[in-house]
Amino acid sequence: MKKLILLLTSLMALGVNAEGEVTKEVFISPGVVSIDITHQGETVKLQRDQDRDNEISSFYVKTTRGKIQKMHPFAPHAVETVGELDVIEYVKQKSAGDDTILVIDTRTPNWPVISGGIPTAVNIPYTRFKNKEKALEIMEDQLGVQVDDVYDFSYAKTLVMYCNGVWCGQTPAAISALLKYGYPAAKLKYYRGGMNSWKSLGLTTVNL
Repeated sequence: MKKLILLLTSLMALGVNAEGEVTKEVFISPGVVSIDITHQGETVKLQRDQDRDNEISSFYVKTTRGKIQKMHPFAPHAVETVGELDVIEYVKQKSAGDDTILVIDTRTPNWPVISGGIPTAVNIPYTRFKNKEKALEIMEDQLGVQVDDVYDFSYAKTLVMYCNGVWCGQTPAAISALLKYGYPAAKLKYYRGGMNSWKSLGLTTVNL
């Protein structure tokens, strides 16, 4: 009986690589191979690349880019630094219709074209947050903030923000600007690994 259970378990974990060869599935987390996500009105299968010969894209091979960002660069503000499984949970909630969450790709527009983005994300370049007039417009139109003489953050969205990776300063610049305007630190999530980590795990990317 044990041998039968092991055989069935093995069969359930089979996948196929680019050459059509049978291989074990690549899991996101224990028991989870893929998740259906709605991105821009279409269903996207969020998963890791099932080809076990897949390698990280050449764009992220270089180890000399940028400057290493701190794990918690916003002290004393308690902005949470999150990892891939946390981001996936936020993506699931956003996909399920939770409008209190917004996943933001803070890179300038050329970057998402090169490497794609995380499903459900919207591209709002960090430069727009650094410009106060544009930032206030974004906060009112997209982030749930009432902008008046005194800013009301009662309905401010939880923002999951990312850029290229641990060497990229675009998201830290955007978050620092939002904190300066009074955005609640508890509603800001910093995905420090960014697209470098996301793609190194073979996770699904989309056009933003």
